[in-house]
Amino acid sequence: MHSSPVNSLASSASSYLRSARHQPVQWYPWGHEAFARAQAEDKPILLDIGAVWCHWCHVMDRESYEDMELARILNQHFIAIKVDRDERPDVDSRYQAAVSAISGQGGWPLTAFLTPDGRPFFGGTYFPADDRYGRPGFKRVLLTMSDVWRTRREEALESAGSVMAAVDQNENFSGRGPELNLAIVDRIVESILKQADPRHGGFGSQPKFPHPAALDLLLEAAIRTNDDRAYETALLTLTRMSKGGVYDQLAGGFHRYSVDERWIVPHFEKMLYDNTELLRNYVHAYQSFVKPEYAQIAQEIILWMQASLTDRERGGFYASQDADISFEDDGDYFTWTRAEARAVLTAEEFGLAARYWDIGEVGDMHHNPQKNVLHIRFSIEDVARDCGVSDEVAAELLTSARRKLLEARNQRRAPFIDRTLYTSWNAMAITAWLEAARVLRLSDAWEFALKSLDRLLVEAWDGHAELGHVIAYGEASEPAEVVPGTLDDYAFTIHACLEAWGSSGSIEYYQSALKLATVMVERFYDGAAGAFVDLPLDRSGESLLGALAANRKPLQDAPTPAGNPVAAAALLRLEQLNGRKEFRAIAEKVLGAFSAVVEHFGLYVGTYALALEKLLLEPMQIVVVGEGQEASRLEALATARYAPNKTVIRLKRRHLLPETLPPALAETLTQLPKRTEAFALVCHGYRCLPPCETSEELLSAMGISG
Repeated sequence: MHSSPVNSLASSASSYLRSARHQPVQWYPWGHEAFARAQAEDKPILLDIGAVWCHWCHVMDRESYEDMELARILNQHFIAIKVDRDERPDVDSRYQAAVSAISGQGGWPLTAFLTPDGRPFFGGTYFPADDRYGRPGFKRVLLTMSDVWRTRREEALESAGSVMAAVDQNENFSGRGPELNLAIVDRIVESILKQADPRHGGFGSQPKFPHPAALDLLLEAAIRTNDDRAYETALLTLTRMSKGGVYDQLAGGFHRYSVDERWIVPHFEKMLYDNTELLRNYVHAYQSFVKPEYAQIAQEIILWMQASLTDRERGGFYASQDADISFEDDGDYFTWTRAEARAVLTAEEFGLAARYWDIGEVGDMHHNPQKNVLHIRFSIEDVARDCGVSDEVAAELLTSARRKLLEARNQRRAPFIDRTLYTSWNAMAITAWLEAARVLRLSDAWEFALKSLDRLLVEAWDGHAELGHVIAYGEASEPAEVVPGTLDDYAFTIHACLEAWGSSGSIEYYQSALKLATVMVERFYDGAAGAFVDLPLDRSGESLLGALAANRKPLQDAPTPAGNPVAAAALLRLEQLNGRKEFRAIAEKVLGAFSAVVEHFGLYVGTYALALEKLLLEPMQIVVVGEGQEASRLEALATARYAPNKTVIRLKRRHLLPETLPPALAETLTQLPKRTEAFALVCHGYRCLPPCETSEELLSAMGISG
């Protein structure tokens, strides 16, 4: 490492890019300067895409990019560009498609070799410094690619042309299928269930990712069609994940994924987007099946996010927590040896804790076999019986042990938290917190979510057309240029605004959602294809670098919900409030554009299936009017059972004016007789039932017996 910067990343706003500012590689950030130099010097580009939370990115940085000899080769033969995949998802998604076309797999770090104008001709993910793990060493790869560019350029250009064609086709599906119907949803559910692991929960073998949209779809199918397999798969998965090491048993919150099929050993990074969508899963499961353990997990996720991923003073949600402290570390912050646990617990606490969280002499980590990933192996009742104490005493001792272990862990050096606030991920978090606050009656979470949305709308949006991808960077750094918003940023923010309006009654949130939706359609909707693209269509004034010239029409959840169905669902929500039929027509075209191919993607199109249900199922709208405990009780009842076609709106009497309501609601609510008591109005489709004042009346109007 060097004491002074040696490359162009020192002034970057991104924490990930800035972390490489002392490397001997002459890095450039993504931009015109790097491409101009590559073309002027007729050198290929080495593109490295990674993230601050990525363990193998750190490994490759240490092994290769901090090695003077490798840096010399790289600087002599290539122009090196480093990209933060969180900051530039538009760049990452296109080169992921390119490398997948070349090597059959993607991931981070992404290592691609490009022509001087940015077309990829070779690539992979992690390359070790020397030949090992069955992978070619990076030095050999660099020298080979340099030789290819000098002596076999036509071959490289031909490969680049083929790869760019693959990028252009990636997720640019066309061909309208049969008429949209719920049978498409049922076949997607069946495809997901075929991949389910009936023993450990989740899908496939290893590694295991949670797939939140697929889980929401199974939860919905369990209610709508009484599908026992969907019920069992969803609840088994949620239960096993919450008991596994993929869930932080001390602080709460989920790690990114499990490397084994039993959910025990995770990749230890914690992502904002995973926790927002899993929070919604546990809230939806609690809504539908009233299992207190799911409410507890949801509350623990919120508590961890409050402690680690929130700007309590100004509002906003941070992006991620790193997996490791250093190159040699592999989850040491989160894991325990028996000696470490014994040192902070009483003998009685340790006896119970070691059995409950499976803290053994031989642990779970390859780099240090003494290290244990805490996971729940036995129930409290079983542990109490084995240790000869009552269930109540066991629960008290485990609560005390958990508190002491967490306090001791907090004394360790914690992995880095990226305090960048990304618009789309913040909108996802705001939506999840508002849902959770309503179902679990968490007023503090509700207030913080609105505070965060207010900051997003002030700092990332100009109030008209321009919505940025970044609300604020983590260390108050000023970027060289604003990163423009993508389809995800607009679509998720619309949902957050609608959720905020529905729970607060503040018409300004609805108006913001409508403005953003109008711009989203104008800038991202490709009318000829009947689908949204992820970047604005009109980029004629820009010089498009590399693969950014390719249009993407995102369909698959990878890993966040896909932009097209998220945008379609947002338009459908707005149409129900203002009656703008063009919004519904666009949503229908978008969903129809993928109907011929969507069933082939099963596990990765949960968001599409949920949006299709929102289009096809008769909408249920429940408006709760009033203040005080009675109105809150009716609102709590209204949230019973998760359904994508149900909307719950909470208004105060002062909101019942034409100027403070969306048009479709104003037509209905302002015509009702004045009432002094709290009431709920339930509308199915375009038919509203008489106002409900009692629990029994509301449940009956919702179609819930008992």
